[in-house]
Amino acid sequence: MPDDLAEVYRTTYRALVRFLYRKVWDADRAEDLAQEAFTRALERRPENPRGWLFVVAANMARDEARRAARERRHLTLLSGEQPAAAPPSDETLHAELQRSRVRAALEQLTPRDREVLLLWDSGLSYDEIAEQTGLARGAVSTTLARARRRLVEAYEAGSERSHVARG
Repeated sequence: MPDDLAEVYRTTYRALVRFLYRKVWDADRAEDLAQEAFTRALERRPENPRGWLFVVAANMARDEARRAARERRHLTLLSGEQPAAAPPSDETLHAELQRSRVRAALEQLTPRDREVLLLWDSGLSYDEIAEQTGLARGAVSTTLARARRRLVEAYEAGSERSHVARG
């Protein structure tokens, strides 16, 4: 099993980090969560390690998002005001705007559409996506096509709103 998992690590790690990045929007944290998922796989020795890793990683990212939201609410209550920060550069602002638009577009998708799209983007096959989501293989194709279309529509709608907002 450790040899099999080593091969899964070599072929899956980057895709898992990309998948997690789109959930936590922090590259370092995505890598930490991916490493934690592989550590858990070593302990549990799942039958289908690749699919199992994506499910466990998604659960860990969701748990972390909930924990972070609780911490932010708590800190906001404690502090009462935000600390001043140095103004960001134009490149930083543009990159953050793009990330924000992608994030907003992804959040407009249904949870199932978003999950299927992110699993596909991470390199999982239709069969693996079907196994992880409980969808029939044919439904994965339909769901993925719908998710892509809705993501583009939401992204473009966000772009139009941001142009109108800027005047």
